[in-house]
Amino acid sequence: METTSFTRNRYWVLRHGKSIPNERGLIVSSLELKENNIPLENVRICYSPFSRTTHTAKIVASVLNLPFEGPQCKVMEDLRERFFGPSFELMSHDKYAEIWALDEKDPFMRPESGECVDDVASRLANAMATIESEFQGCAVLIVSHGDPLQILQTILNAVKQQTVSSSNDLASRIQAVRVPSILSQHRKYALLTAELRAVI
Repeated sequence: METTSFTRNRYWVLRHGKSIPNERGLIVSSLELKENNIPLENVRICYSPFSRTTHTAKIVASVLNLPFEGPQCKVMEDLRERFFGPSFELMSHDKYAEIWALDEKDPFMRPESGECVDDVASRLANAMATIESEFQGCAVLIVSHGDPLQILQTILNAVKQQTVSSSNDLASRIQAVRVPSILSQHRKYALLTAELRAVI
C-alpha cells in the first residue's frame, strides 16, 4: 500500500455519529477500501474513549466485519474530546463561536482552565506517534470529535505541505507546524457529524 514519505500508514478521519440508529454505518460502509484495494487485515480503527466515539467505532468495525475486541481496534485517550473548560461545560453549542474566535486570535490561549488548540495538537501528535510506531502499511481510521479532528487535519495538512524539512520524523515535523498562523486556521477543516474524510 502506498503511503506518504512521512507516515508509515494512510489515514482517514471520522467524526462520531449523532444518532447512532440514524447513521447505521452507511457512510463508513465504503471507506474507499475496495477502490484502494485495501485488505481488511490492514485496517486499523483508533478511537476516543467517549461513549459516542466508541459506539461509532463499533459500528464501523461491524460494517467492515472486523472484531471490535481485537488488535485491529484501539481505544486511545489522546483522541478524546477537547476540554473547553468549566465555564463552557454543559453549555449550549452556541458557545462554540466564542471559543473558535479565541482560537483564531490566539491558538495558545486556554479558555479558562480548558485546552487551547496547541494543547490538543500536542496530544494528537502523541497519538500519531503511537499509531506510527505500532502499525505499518495500514489504513488507519481515526474516530474522534469535531475539534480534535479539525486540529489533526490542520497539522497533518501543514506537514504534508512542508517543502523542506530537516527531519523525516513525524513528531519533529508536527512540532515545526505548531505555530499560531497554522493552528488558528483549524476551523477550515470542520467535519459534519458522521463525516468520513481521507487525510493522508
